[in-house]
Amino acid sequence: MKTHKALAKRFKVTKKGKVLKRTAGQDHFNSRESGKITRNKRRDRQMSETLTKTIKKLVRP
Repeated sequence: MKTHKALAKRFKVTKKGKVLKRTAGQDHFNSRESGKITRNKRRDRQMSETLTKTIKKLVRP
């Protein structure tokens, strides 16, 4: 099975097996957001266990 390149670009699998993705909505129109929300958007988000299994299969065949 080949690697799903679109998913490989969007998700990162860590050494311990967690799947991380970039927070949505952080490219533009952020000046109206509060500082708290802007800071929180800088962090990567961890995916749920159900999605983690699916993404791992497609990113690391």
